[in-house]
Amino acid sequence: MNLRMFLEPEANLQQLTRYLDELGHSGRLYQTQQWDKGIQARLYEAAKGYRAISVDDIVPPSTDPLREVIHHGKNSLPMFSNFQKRFCRAADGSVTDKLWGYNHQAMTAVTGPGYFVTHAGANDGEVDVDYTVLPPEKCTEWPEIISNSAKLGRFIYEGMVDTLRGISQHVTIGRATIKGKVQDAYFVLVREDVNV
Repeated sequence: MNLRMFLEPEANLQQLTRYLDELGHSGRLYQTQQWDKGIQARLYEAAKGYRAISVDDIVPPSTDPLREVIHHGKNSLPMFSNFQKRFCRAADGSVTDKLWGYNHQAMTAVTGPGYFVTHAGANDGEVDVDYTVLPPEKCTEWPEIISNSAKLGRFIYEGMVDTLRGISQHVTIGRATIKGKVQDAYFVLVREDVNV
């Protein structure tokens, strides 16, 4: 299905949300992988204030500590546009307002894993993926935590904060800011179902 029908003449997020929520994971993933930079940019702007999200939408609160939850991503870059953001809750159950995570992608060996801490965004109802802070722990199977200034990560992750806005139960749309400067770079994430 051509998702432009939800955007023209203007974005109809209610219908898009309903459509995405009715699909299974593979259908959501297929559809969002078709979103180019233009669609991602329009959806990011349209989603401001649309569907409030918190870290509980990224990793459901019933998920066991240090159990990874995978979000499949497609960014607006011309190459290496497919990736995953992998998140988990802290081992200490008292930390409920933050998540730990990293970027899983084909170039990890040269860029580093891009670790981050996820927390409430600067604007209500948004979530920030903050690469300026490293998590104190990780899932056992994840790569070693290293500084985002190491390897080629200094050109990608250092100083970056991604802001997520909600589209549907499993889908968020994001935009990058680097060292306080908003970038012309967008991405969509699709959360895998979590069986707890």
